[in-house]
Amino acid sequence: MAGMSERPCIKVCDFDEETGWCLGCGMTKPERKAWKKIPAYREAIRAALPARLDAMAGEGHRVGEEARRKK
Repeated sequence: MAGMSERPCIKVCDFDEETGWCLGCGMTKPERKAWKKIPAYREAIRAALPARLDAMAGEGHRVGEEARRKK
């Protein structure tokens, strides 16, 4: 698993309109900013991402590396 300082971002940066979650990593735009500026939030942000990606996948979205592929 990636170190806590390593960003979960995989450079997809395509956001679900309903949730605001990135289809690639699950972070929101404010979380992306907080990751850089407030390292104390990193553990909480990273902990939330798997459930978000699972929820979006359950709704039929391509997530993670699959989000790179065009429909």
